[in-house]
Amino acid sequence: MTTAYDFTAKSIDGEEVPLDRYRGDVLLIVNTASKCGFTPQYDGLEKLHEDLSDKGLRVLGFPCNQFGKQEPGDEAEIRNFCSLTYDVKFPMFAKVDVNGPETHPLYKWLKGQAKGLLGSEVLKWNFTKFLVDRSGRVIDRFAPTTKPEALRGEIEKLL
Repeated sequence: MTTAYDFTAKSIDGEEVPLDRYRGDVLLIVNTASKCGFTPQYDGLEKLHEDLSDKGLRVLGFPCNQFGKQEPGDEAEIRNFCSLTYDVKFPMFAKVDVNGPETHPLYKWLKGQAKGLLGSEVLKWNFTKFLVDRSGRVIDRFAPTTKPEALRGEIEKLL
């Protein structure tokens, strides 16, 4: 597998989604959680989605319960929380593991393409962000502390 478009993932509604449907789009792929100190970043992610989706940005949210068990709900609870609390309209996917033996294949690939601090492939926390260009190549990895609005310039360069 050589691009982000080569993977599939289950949507939050249980549908298998080939990421090829986003071919030619810029992707911002984020592991999310509903009960995290960074959860308010949903606002910034949704703002990017609202402002830039017509230019080809797709924000993709992947809930994960591996960090402090901060995503304990099932997919229906996650979907309702995101919709009611943050009015999230960007695509959300089923819960995934981003570290360990059950790491989702997309995340295994993303981590290999853009390593973290000191060359580590391990994700340290929720709301780690991967920016993928229109060719499906990983451009960069951003720490959870990087707010979505800080990525706007980098994203716009790719659009």
